Amino acid sequence: MDKTVEPVSGEDAEAAYEKFVWDNLRRNYAGHYLHGMLGMTGFRIMGAPTFLPAYIHSISGSDFIVGLALALQQLGGIVSPLLGASQIEHRKKVLPISIFLGTGMRLPMLGIAIAAWTLTGEWLIGMTMLMLLIMGFFSGAQRVAFQMLLAKVIPISRRGRLQAWRNVTGGAVAAGLSFLAGKYLLEQNAFGNGYATTFVLVFILTSAGLTALRLLMVEPEPPTVRAQTRLRERMKDLPALLSSDRDFMFFMIVLVFGVAGRIAAPFYILYAASSIELTGANIGLLSLAYLGADTATNLIWGYTGDKMGFRATFIAALAIWIAGTIVLLNAAGIWPIFGAFFLIGAAQSGYMMSASTMVLEFGDRDDMPMRLGLVATVEGVMASAGPLLGGLFATGAGYAALFIATTVSQVLALVLLIAKVKDPRSRRAEADQQV
Repeated sequence: MDKTVEPVSGEDAEAAYEKFVWDNLRRNYAGHYLHGMLGMTGFRIMGAPTFLPAYIHSISGSDFIVGLALALQQLGGIVSPLLGASQIEHRKKVLPISIFLGTGMRLPMLGIAIAAWTLTGEWLIGMTMLMLLIMGFFSGAQRVAFQMLLAKVIPISRRGRLQAWRNVTGGAVAAGLSFLAGKYLLEQNAFGNGYATTFVLVFILTSAGLTALRLLMVEPEPPTVRAQTRLRERMKDLPALLSSDRDFMFFMIVLVFGVAGRIAAPFYILYAASSIELTGANIGLLSLAYLGADTATNLIWGYTGDKMGFRATFIAALAIWIAGTIVLLNAAGIWPIFGAFFLIGAAQSGYMMSASTMVLEFGDRDDMPMRLGLVATVEGVMASAGPLLGGLFATGAGYAALFIATTVSQVLALVLLIAKVKDPRSRRAEADQQV
């Protein structure tokens, strides 16, 4: 790949960069912690397979519309990661564009709430879908930007525990708020629409997190960056980015099969309705199980990943997700379903932390934005087609058949991860010993 650096820098510049990172670690750690804690609180409520799918189903009455709406959300994130990467990799300062992208992701949440209060029928469904599409577009690009910020200011040996603590506290707040939102906001139809009130709460929490990051973070300028290149030209480098690193290539394949398992996620809560009543209290309780699992397991994921590498936690997360789906398929009654949601929530938090952190450890720093963009795009393609295909599959074959198919996909991901992907951290250590 043709690579241009600006400026050409030696060991002194790299040493100064590393010194800046460690000198400002406490402040940047605090900024990323608050952003992650408050942001994850809101995004976990919005992203849990409870509130949003149940809301869409309540205004449409259709499994297909649930799948279509969530597919549109993912569709928005297919193109934007690579576009975001091309707008980031030549910049020495990434924070300003990250704040813009983060704001663009949060405003549609407010739009969904306003639509819920003011619209009905097809207009409500259409506006909700439009807001989800816009949210997805900005989320794809902001994922690249914020992962790049994390990689710039948090050393590799501290990333797991940072994500663990912010997810533990954010997960605890999200779990508690989910239960209270289900019991009081939905059950009491707060302010005329309990779902809309919940979505406004999400908007406030995530916006507070973004503000904290903007006020606290001090961003270093890296010694080298890529020269600005048109996206069309940069896309030509992607095949070489994969072929030059077989572990990264198989890691991408693992993500394709692994993320296919998320096809079923919006339908977990709807499947639960076959044996329990979807009251606001039950939705809140299952949200508590799903989000509370994040609180109970994130320290394990983070510290284990820092110590043993995130390949190990990736393997464990996939195995637990498979087990959780099997439990759900055989569950009857609120407490077995509660246990299944707990396992699935723990697995998804481990999956997300492992996949998003492990990708930062492949290759060199200058190619990191494009690697992040490629991962987000591939996941976006699968996640976009997934809910729509899931809705069609569930309508035609039933929820059980859908869960079995996605479990087979995750088993394939697990086998490939074990057999074909080496831990990039161990690989780097071996290379350093040979030098």
